[in-house]
Amino acid sequence: MTTAETSPAPTGSDHVPQKSSDGLKIAALATGFVMATLDVTIVNVAGATLQEKLGASLTQLTWIVDGYILTFASLLMLAGGLANWVGAKTVYMWGMGLFLVASLGCAFAPTPEVLIAARLLQGAGAALFMPSSLSLLVNSFPEKRRRTRMLGLWSAIVAASSGVGPTLGGVMVSAFGWQSIFLLNLPIGIVGMLMTQRYVAAPEGHTTRLAATGHVIWIVALAAVSYALIEGPQLGWGAAPVVVAYAVAVLAAVLLVARERRSDNLVMPWSLFRSAGFAGANLVGFFFNFALFGSIFMLGLFFQHAQGASPFVSGLELIPITILSPLANVVYSKISGRFSNGPLLTVFLTVAGVASLTMVTVTASTPYWVIAVAIGIANIGAGIISPGMTAALVDAAGPQNANVAGSVLNANRQIGSLVGIAAIGVVLQMTSDWSQGASVSFLLVGVSYLLGAVCAWRLVMRSEQREDAVASPSAARA
Repeated sequence: MTTAETSPAPTGSDHVPQKSSDGLKIAALATGFVMATLDVTIVNVAGATLQEKLGASLTQLTWIVDGYILTFASLLMLAGGLANWVGAKTVYMWGMGLFLVASLGCAFAPTPEVLIAARLLQGAGAALFMPSSLSLLVNSFPEKRRRTRMLGLWSAIVAASSGVGPTLGGVMVSAFGWQSIFLLNLPIGIVGMLMTQRYVAAPEGHTTRLAATGHVIWIVALAAVSYALIEGPQLGWGAAPVVVAYAVAVLAAVLLVARERRSDNLVMPWSLFRSAGFAGANLVGFFFNFALFGSIFMLGLFFQHAQGASPFVSGLELIPITILSPLANVVYSKISGRFSNGPLLTVFLTVAGVASLTMVTVTASTPYWVIAVAIGIANIGAGIISPGMTAALVDAAGPQNANVAGSVLNANRQIGSLVGIAAIGVVLQMTSDWSQGASVSFLLVGVSYLLGAVCAWRLVMRSEQREDAVASPSAARA
């Protein structure tokens, strides 16, 4: 029996009261995810202020958002391996500490360049604690049905923070300045670290070698792609630095494939992708984050630049759009025992896609309530999709692969966010005005949701149907 399947008796400083409530464990493990998610959405509302106060260009603003996601995405697989090696709880605490230090750096950054550097460090901290948080949650709730309910509640806490992030960001930027959105992480992170130390048991680490060379190649490939996407509109797609970035990305991809074929110490657990459910959940994660975070990035700027809203008003306008997602997370925790994840993902990704596509005719004069209704409906779907794909992934990979599975899913999701925000940034820079930019952005978002729906239908749902067919004869014989 593996350590992921049981909760080992903690010792020493890892003593956890045996009667501590599920709610305290969930709250402790959600704090890291809350900060990581909050620091994507809250910065979007502050974007216009950062342009004004720090003199950041649209390209620099994209780096402020995407630089964080870049180190986040590129280091997730390394962090998952590190958690297997030294222990998930240890890596979780390391990540939280680094994130808090980097948040201080962000708050006191005097220039856009310094802020970008501090955001890169924030992303590294988030990469450390994100896969570990999922592993610790799976270890705390090994029974499948109970774990699924806990995933729904965990996602609800995270989605609530994401939902209030833009509003909270607007209020804080207007009242206390843009620095306050980063200082907010300090009380959240400190409380989360104390609660984790007190209430969450530490599963044992495993003796594994880190695929250091492979991870370096992976980081170089993502960095090159990010540079090309973000700097391309500014420098020109045929400019020498951008062409070099293309070449570096291709070369790094070739080297990574060659290394993975020769080595028995892999960066990516390719064998898990033989499961259609695992592959489908990861594809859903990519398309979902592309659409969700790409749309949030665009909306924060659209409300302020196209419709003249202040950061405070823009934050208030995002409440009806984002608040439905955490409510839907709670609904998921109630209905997950009655419906499989495949059908839920297929239906709600389709709903989100269709709702987003209704906004392709948006202009600066479009009434606010029309946008709020359409994107609010899309975010109802998002509230079901997020916990649903996580549960589908854990079911496909098995609790014993929780560390690496969580790393793969979160890496794919963050790459989706990275590409989505960069793609929307390209659209906004290349279109003639904010109305046209928003229209094309909504087209991309809607198509991305629908591609996710196809993946859920063809891979996740059919995988579950095959598993049920295999299990049914066994159950009948029993």
